Amino acid sequence: MALWNLLLFVLFVLFVAFLGLCLYIKHCHTKYDHIPGPPRDNFFFGHSLTVRRVMKRGGNIHDKFLQWSEAYGPVCRVNFMHFVFVLVHCPETTKEILMSPKYSKDGFLHRKLFMLFGQRFLGSGLVTAIDHDQWYKQRRIMDPAFSSLYLRGLMGTFNETAEKLMDKLSDAADDKREAKMLSLVNCVTLDVITKVAFGMDLDILSNSSPFPKAIETCLRGMVFNIRDTLFQLNPKNWPFVNEVRESCRLLRSTGAQWINSRRSAMRRGEDVPKDILTQIIKCSEKEEHKTQEDEEIMLDNFVTFFIAGQETTANQLSFCIMELARNPDIMEKVKNEVDDVMGMKKDLSYDDLGKLTYLTQVLKETLRLYPTAPGTSRQVKEERVINGIKIPPGLTYMFSSFVSSRMDKFFKDPLKFDPDRFHPDAPKPYYCYYPFSLGPRSCLGQNFAQMEAKVVMAKLIQRFDFNLVPGQTFDILDTGTLRPKSGVVCNVTHRKYRK
Repeated sequence: MALWNLLLFVLFVLFVAFLGLCLYIKHCHTKYDHIPGPPRDNFFFGHSLTVRRVMKRGGNIHDKFLQWSEAYGPVCRVNFMHFVFVLVHCPETTKEILMSPKYSKDGFLHRKLFMLFGQRFLGSGLVTAIDHDQWYKQRRIMDPAFSSLYLRGLMGTFNETAEKLMDKLSDAADDKREAKMLSLVNCVTLDVITKVAFGMDLDILSNSSPFPKAIETCLRGMVFNIRDTLFQLNPKNWPFVNEVRESCRLLRSTGAQWINSRRSAMRRGEDVPKDILTQIIKCSEKEEHKTQEDEEIMLDNFVTFFIAGQETTANQLSFCIMELARNPDIMEKVKNEVDDVMGMKKDLSYDDLGKLTYLTQVLKETLRLYPTAPGTSRQVKEERVINGIKIPPGLTYMFSSFVSSRMDKFFKDPLKFDPDRFHPDAPKPYYCYYPFSLGPRSCLGQNFAQMEAKVVMAKLIQRFDFNLVPGQTFDILDTGTLRPKSGVVCNVTHRKYRK
């Protein structure tokens, strides 16, 4: 009898909890349903089922966000169970929110990136830190590693590492082998970031390494962790969940080893470069009473720079190669400029980069169509009115450069690859193009990334002709960052120099 009463009590508690959840979700619907948005798939799950369907077929959820934004206007409501956020592509609101330090990164995304399936991932590093003072302290200490003077000194490393890629492509051309460009440039950018940021020469182009696979696994895990709340509960997904955890542990244990080695060198009074690793350590050393959390934040920043420093640049380079191969007229213009600036020189100087104006336009147009980090978000605590629609306080605003850059209200014929949009005399896009975000939380490494991209592309164009292997898709693979789904497989041949 007692057991029966206990069972009835448990069922009653579950019923009350279920009823409370239903009432709360209904309250959220009542509070936010005046904001335009697509019909929900389900009372409980909102639009989560749509997102899961897109992910299951390997689609790009940002295409769905674009579709919704075009259908419902400059502010569009999206429901994930009881959680509601708004997609915003109003330039004035984008400017006001992103350019101001008063709006923090949203807590939902912070929680999802802090840990992956119970294993610490990006934690409270430079990208994910919510508290402004904590972020500002980290950013201020990191700034010297990205000063223009320091970046000038990296040209030798950029040239040297890019030269290793040229050797690989030369072998492929001689042997008439197909070149998987995404994989190759991934190795190049990872070699650059490990050498420039952490003082480690891995030479991943020539040696096998677990890091590229670990980064890709973490990013895939990040997407599922953010967009599929039930992913970890499915036993079929447990092997992958464990793989994600192992990849996180690999990156963080590697960071701990490299940090301890550098810290020992600093304590012995050895000369060490003013690179990212040194700045990460200095960031921690400024704490009077260091805690275990300070050690973890060092690893947070290590993982942040390790991934962000190579993944987005590699994807940009791959998309750029893909579009140049698809647009021979644009390719011809870039070749002429590279030939004029470089001639027969093997390496580029820092001053050469400023002369590659058309290549700069090509790289910017690549990021317009394919912003490798497609968007950002902010928590807005006050009530606002956008396009006549009252937005209650406390919502997360999602800003997507992918969405706004593909809307014809901002860019004529937006799906056409046209570098002349970024001609020096062309009007500048008004807060609808922000592949590196905007304002104080914009990407610290954007100048670093674009210098590296120019060196790699200029050397590639100077030395080789490349054509896409037929039968590839030009679809986008969404792994948190955006990358070419087919990997940009090319036939590469040596260029004949023009007289």
